[in-house]
Amino acid sequence: MTTASVRAAAAIRAIGDAAHGAGPISLDELNERAALLARFDHSYLVPADTFLRIVGRLTDPHRPGSPFRALAIDGRRAFRYHSVYYDTPELRSFHDHRQGRRLRFKIRERVYTDTGERQFEIKLKGPRGDTVKRRRPLTGAATPLDFDCLGFLADTLRTAYGIGAPTALEPSLCTDYTRATFVADGERITCDAALVCDDMRTGRTVRCTDDLVLVETKTTGHLTEADRLLHAHGIRPAVFTKYCSAYAALRPALPAGRWRRAARRAFGEVDPEPEC
Repeated sequence: MTTASVRAAAAIRAIGDAAHGAGPISLDELNERAALLARFDHSYLVPADTFLRIVGRLTDPHRPGSPFRALAIDGRRAFRYHSVYYDTPELRSFHDHRQGRRLRFKIRERVYTDTGERQFEIKLKGPRGDTVKRRRPLTGAATPLDFDCLGFLADTLRTAYGIGAPTALEPSLCTDYTRATFVADGERITCDAALVCDDMRTGRTVRCTDDLVLVETKTTGHLTEADRLLHAHGIRPAVFTKYCSAYAALRPALPAGRWRRAARRAFGEVDPEPEC
C-alpha cells in the first residue's frame, strides 16, 4: 500500500471508528432534529488523531445535556457520496464565489452511492450569509439538464434572487468521498474522508491524500460547541469548499487566491497544468 493510501485509510478509519463509537440516530430523526436546509457552515481540515479526540468528547455518553449521535442506516455508519457540479463554460458559479457576489449559487447532482438515491440541489446564500439548499429528487434517467430540473432552477433563482437562470450549463467537476454525520439538537457535523475531485473538462484529478478529515459544522446559529472544541485544539476555520478549492488545485492559472492555501494543505502540491 502506498503512503497516500495509508493516509487516506487513516482518515477513513478515523471517521468509521468515531461513528461506531457513538450512539446511533436514524435518518428520520436526523431530519426531525437537524435537517438544516438553511444554516451557517464552518469548514475545518482536521488531522485524524485530533478529530478522534474532539468527536470522542462530543459523543461521550456522560456529556452534559445529550451526546452527539451518529447517523446509522441499515447498520452502516459511513456513507459514500458522489456529486456532479454544473457550471457555465466560463465558470460563472466559480467566479461569482471568488468575487463574493451576494447572488451566488452552486448547482449539482448528489448521489448517495450506497442507496442509489439522487437529488438535484441548488445551494444559495441567504440574506444573513447563511447557506440555503433547495432540492428535488431525480428518478430514472433524469438529469439536472432535463426540462423539469431546469424549470426548477429557473423558479428557484427567480424566487430567491429575482434573476434568470444560466442559459448554458454543463458538467464541470465531480467529487467522491466517504462521510460520517454526527447530530445533536439543532446541530450537525459532517466528516468527510478520501476526497477525490475530477475536472470533467480537462480530465485532471486531485486527491486528499493526507490523514485529514474535512469537517463541517452546521447550525442555525454561529459558533457551536464543536467549533469551540476545534478552536481549543488549535484548529481554525479553513477557507475551503469542495468545488472552489478543487478548482484552485486543478487549475493553477485561475485567480483563486482565497482558496489556494487550504487547497494546498488538503491536496498537496499539484503538477502544473500542461501547456496547450
